[in-house]
Amino acid sequence: MTEPESAFSIAGQGMAVIGSGSGIGRGTAALLAARGALVACIDSNESAAETAARDIIADGGDAIALRADVRSYDEIDDAFADLESHAGQVHGVINSAGVTGPTGRRSHEVELAEFDATYEINLRGSLIVSQAAVRRMLPHQYGRIVHVASIAGKEGNPNMIGYSATKAGIIGMVKAQGKEYATDGITINAVAPAVIGTPWIKSLSEEVVGYMTDRIPMGRVGSIEEVAQILAWIVSPECSFTTGFTFDISGGRATY
Repeated sequence: MTEPESAFSIAGQGMAVIGSGSGIGRGTAALLAARGALVACIDSNESAAETAARDIIADGGDAIALRADVRSYDEIDDAFADLESHAGQVHGVINSAGVTGPTGRRSHEVELAEFDATYEINLRGSLIVSQAAVRRMLPHQYGRIVHVASIAGKEGNPNMIGYSATKAGIIGMVKAQGKEYATDGITINAVAPAVIGTPWIKSLSEEVVGYMTDRIPMGRVGSIEEVAQILAWIVSPECSFTTGFTFDISGGRATY
């Protein structure tokens, strides 16, 4: 279960993974635990969070399961407080919570209520996560925050206006926040995956998946493990001179 100590110095650190019930979040939570972190598996689906934490513990790791919805500041803050009580402080936060929103329709065909629902989780929820995390990290003058954006936020995917716009918003948000807290020992970054082999793909049409995959120079879908590896490094002390940045993990699709 435990990897060599040289694999990043996060042993004993308190790491929160939001959206850990499945996909990228779950894979990342497992990797952080394997490297010795105490992981708070946070998800709006309590049963999924419990399953993720139970699997980590069964593999010899240290984890707690917490239910929290990124639409509620109080719920997220309470979850961070719980992690703080177990680990002493919140060292790192990975936010992978998100929804696809409406697909297969052009912008004028999307109901505003659908767009608002996507924004509320993807972008507003990301701000809530950052606010709650920063307030816990400032007294320690240390912290690592990373949000899972998307290549759609860089390039825009047609017929996915809510997803593209809110992921672009996350990228803009971390650019501003990275500068705001650059002298406080807190880094705030994002990753922009292309299409990754998660259950999320099943919610998309073959046309949409084909559109995204055809634009990947490597000619394949990325894996959860590949995303988890870069996320684990970003929330480690070793990632100390990068903030406000969006890391490419797109098989070469967008390297800017």
